[in-house]
Amino acid sequence: MLPVALIVSVLAAALGVWALVFAVTDRAVVLRQLIAGGVVEGALVVQGLVLAVEQVTGSLTSDPVLLWGYLLVAMMLLPGAALAAFVERTRWSSVVLVVAAFTIIVMELRMWQLWQA
Repeated sequence: MLPVALIVSVLAAALGVWALVFAVTDRAVVLRQLIAGGVVEGALVVQGLVLAVEQVTGSLTSDPVLLWGYLLVAMMLLPGAALAAFVERTRWSSVVLVVAAFTIIVMELRMWQLWQA
């Protein structure tokens, strides 16, 4: 699980820093950032597949409901941020993307802790 969580965290951190630069320079989210968000979302889907395999093979020892809950909420954050970016075409769309990206990192840390339990 650690490699997948690390990949998702690094991708989300890169997106968050990129969006933070845009927020500080008073720029709105651009399409390339939304595409990068799609890459993070794809990594979350892969993480879901890994979680499903771990659960089916019986090697998942922690609370699966909590893990799936964290994963599903993490998967909803970026589409919500993208929707906000389309509605709000100011620097605040970049701020929303920063918050979503760094929230995913925190959720990944928590999922990794649960996975190790």
